[in-house]
Amino acid sequence: MAIAESVKKVHATPSNSEDLASQLLKTKQELEVDKIFRASVKIEASDLHMKVGSPPIVRVKGDLRPLNRPPIELEEMVRLLIPMLDDRNRRIFEEEGGADFSYTVAVDGVNWRFRVNMLKQLGRPGLVARRINNFIPNFEGLFLPPQMEEFCKYDQGMVLLAGVTGSGKSTTIASMLNWINRVYRKHILTLEDPIEFVYTEDKCLINQREVGVDVKDFEIAMKHAVREDPDIILVGEMRDQETFMTAIHAAETGHLVFGTIHASSAQSCIGRILDLFPEELHGAIRNAMAFNMKGIIAQKLLKSIKPGVSRVPTCEIMTFSPMIKKLILDGKDEKLADAIRIGAAEGMQDFTMSLKQLIDDGLIDRPTAFEVAPNPDALKMALKGINVSAPGII
Repeated sequence: MAIAESVKKVHATPSNSEDLASQLLKTKQELEVDKIFRASVKIEASDLHMKVGSPPIVRVKGDLRPLNRPPIELEEMVRLLIPMLDDRNRRIFEEEGGADFSYTVAVDGVNWRFRVNMLKQLGRPGLVARRINNFIPNFEGLFLPPQMEEFCKYDQGMVLLAGVTGSGKSTTIASMLNWINRVYRKHILTLEDPIEFVYTEDKCLINQREVGVDVKDFEIAMKHAVREDPDIILVGEMRDQETFMTAIHAAETGHLVFGTIHASSAQSCIGRILDLFPEELHGAIRNAMAFNMKGIIAQKLLKSIKPGVSRVPTCEIMTFSPMIKKLILDGKDEKLADAIRIGAAEGMQDFTMSLKQLIDDGLIDRPTAFEVAPNPDALKMALKGINVSAPGII
């Protein structure tokens, strides 16, 4: 049965074009798929996967495991998933083969939000949903390094969170924005697709705009943003030229901009950004990064051995010190790793330093650390108390 034909057999849910607060407070229409979402919440799963021919699969403490129910066949999958889509997302799903949106399920009187990607694979519908915590932990609760606080104190510039999908980037940024919310009286504007964390205003005025719901597209959202008197802007993922250029322009014009990027390390972020542009523009982009970036934090989530803690982040931090700026301007990206390693005085740390600290704090075990260590020999020496000096950098 084709998906398009199957869609005609199910009823559409009401459009989600009304304001976000009303969506969260109203009694949501009960859908059959909600039972699966509630089950994933009750077992504290971070992710839910639904694929035709398999039972629902959840990720608990980093491990995937099936729910105790039969596999979902195509007709049932269509019945479960299609009613989740409003008119806009159904059109996107059919035209592009996938749609991103947020979804809310009530569990024991508490609304739980999910970031959902509905996709097609082998011509069949499927779903991956990430559970968004209602509570935004502080830096200590997330076991983030103290340097994270310093990035929140800038008046302007850009701060990027790097990592693969599921590395905790969104949670870390939420923690940073919430720190600002508790400390300063500023205007925070978020542009998200979809909205993940919903903030409770403390000292800050906070406006959250969802692309496709509150504003047509990201380009229009950014055009409006500079006229909406924000002090801090969250622009979501740096996925194309337009996103990066509008974000860097906002940083140049006096805003503090937060964003995420898919990259495995702080050093590789530079190449990842340059890859968005033709080579003839690389010099200008390097100049823009050197003079507007404040820091890049690369993050990975690891299994924890501390009771009551499922996973903890290991972080590489690159601040834009004079040395880092010079290396980027000179195109010497291969030397950034060494500069990070000797840049502790400027608040920097590499993954080796982070992993050693997590071991010393009793948060992870040695096998876990060595499994993800970019340089196992360096980690081995660090655990023995041996510091390896960096070769000449400049």
